[in-house]
Amino acid sequence: MRNSTSSSKMKGLLVLSALFVAVFGKVTFEGDQVLRITAKDGEQISLLKELNEPMLGLDFWMEPVHESLPVDVRVPFHSLQAVRAFLAYNQIQYNVMIENVQDLVDEEQLQMLKYRTFPRSTDDFVYTTYHDLNSIYSFTDMLVAENSNLVSKIVIGQSYESRPLNVLKFSTGANRPGIWIDTGIHSREWITQASGIWFAKKIVTDYGRDPVLTDILNNYDIFLEIVTNPDGYAYTHSNDRMWRKTRKPNPGSSCVGVDPNRNWETGFGGPGSSNDPCSQTYHGPSAHSEPEIKAIVDFVKSHSNLKAFVSIHSYSQMLMYPYGFTVNPAKDQAELHELARTAITELKSLYNTAYTFGNMITTIYQADGVTADWTYEQGIKYSYTFELRDTGHYGFLLPADQILPTAEETWLALMAIMEHTKNNPY
Repeated sequence: MRNSTSSSKMKGLLVLSALFVAVFGKVTFEGDQVLRITAKDGEQISLLKELNEPMLGLDFWMEPVHESLPVDVRVPFHSLQAVRAFLAYNQIQYNVMIENVQDLVDEEQLQMLKYRTFPRSTDDFVYTTYHDLNSIYSFTDMLVAENSNLVSKIVIGQSYESRPLNVLKFSTGANRPGIWIDTGIHSREWITQASGIWFAKKIVTDYGRDPVLTDILNNYDIFLEIVTNPDGYAYTHSNDRMWRKTRKPNPGSSCVGVDPNRNWETGFGGPGSSNDPCSQTYHGPSAHSEPEIKAIVDFVKSHSNLKAFVSIHSYSQMLMYPYGFTVNPAKDQAELHELARTAITELKSLYNTAYTFGNMITTIYQADGVTADWTYEQGIKYSYTFELRDTGHYGFLLPADQILPTAEETWLALMAIMEHTKNNPY
């Protein structure tokens, strides 16, 4: 029970912080902490769900779903005292993962400024720092110009804010089956877009040199969407580093955006998503309501010959296959499971990074309306979801010095999936 004085104080703080954002443009995370909470049973999980009230302004990085999984939450400075008291009163254990979120954001910004260059070619491009949307656009244009015999840029649609939805097509011939890879569907997961940039360069560098990749590209096209949610990504640079969703307004609500990974038709609107427009997992008004998702749906259907579909997220170090919306096993579960095992074994061989793997609902949690379930139901057998580094030490604020190792090790897993797809036509 909160007394009215503290309630009105908190309202005042929220109004102040909203005003700060309106005037100065950027959300600040000064004094915010990320707590890792360890629930010991279902009762504590239920208690943690009660924390999800708007007044506290909590940002769950890992939702409270099951006592076997940690709960990571960014707690705004003004709510720290209340949250700590709640946890102590209910004897729920926690430790501080990130002491001051703004410190990591500042370090990231400084690092980006330090490497703010205007490369003349993709050889000069800095792959070891994070880049804003315009830098990624110019990178893709340079890559296409330098490798026009292998790469083209296709625009599959427009975002809500009218940005192009660019897909790189790597192809050596006509009418080939395809392999799809996307990164950055959740805009704050910057390690994914950074890895996508590196993958693009890796493909053009290794074609004709690496016999396995050459063989894949001589038989299959690869489609790579580096910035799947461009409006959200631009917003993480201009306003709010922790923005996850799209940027489409929700009628009747002051909260903006839809979780693009809850907007797919398969399992749409189920309990593994939210019908609250203010939630990070809001599924949207209807399946495929978001232009960013509808564009992929239309592309998949018109192409009609994609054989693998890999959607890349962070964080948690997991490789998952369908389903997320039901406990019923996918009909190809045995094969998908073995291929996931092979892929994460390859990944681990480079830097000893350990991944867990399995079907989504048992490996992480029930998630409804997600990419891989829909693509699998479209007949794309090799449908996978990655959660890249790390396991929570930095969470969404993975330092830039981990971009290269993350991309390199993930590439080994992608190669395992692509090679298996090539060797097992269906």
